[in-house]
Amino acid sequence: MRQEMIVGKPVLVVIDIQKGAGPPEAPPIPHMGPSDELIANARKLIAAARAADVPVVFIQEAHRPDLVDFGRELDGVETVHCLEDNPLTEISDEIGFRPDDYFIRKRRYSAFFGSDLAILLKGLKAETLILIGGLTDVCVHYTFADAHQSDFYTRVVEDCVIGSSYPAHAASLAAMEYLQTGARRTTEELLTAFASLAGNDRSLHMATAN
Repeated sequence: MRQEMIVGKPVLVVIDIQKGAGPPEAPPIPHMGPSDELIANARKLIAAARAADVPVVFIQEAHRPDLVDFGRELDGVETVHCLEDNPLTEISDEIGFRPDDYFIRKRRYSAFFGSDLAILLKGLKAETLILIGGLTDVCVHYTFADAHQSDFYTRVVEDCVIGSSYPAHAASLAAMEYLQTGARRTTEELLTAFASLAGNDRSLHMATAN
């Protein structure tokens, strides 16, 4: 059954928008295309969320330099990536990340697996999670599935995620929509929703002040 786009308290979850991935000598992880649109839309959404007092949680994939925590992650297409001692592993400078932001480091694809994300979201009293970042068919998809199974209303901003390929991106978006009807949303829809929340907050503040 289709729900409202935002139910209860929303949280914007920024998944793995980092400066880079692997060491220079490693083959690049496949991407479906340039990330310019992703970065531009992420910057707008993060700024709009802040203006509306919507919490923003930044997720960083990072692995120990001795590779001990990769597990089965290197059994597929991906090579060594996101090492803790690589400056490219840091959150991108282009999206408005601040040192005092909520920050979760993860060792696996899902932002929930082996992290304290669930504890943070409980403290924030989150009900709706809005996912942006990458990869659509990997970390975003697995995080969405875990959020769904944890009973969060979950939305994915389809023009603010990037996949390993266009077919994989499209298939994952379809799979997420299958789990929650209306999960697929656009940057413009969320900007409008955040602006509405910001307006309501201002109106409430003015009414209280009077």
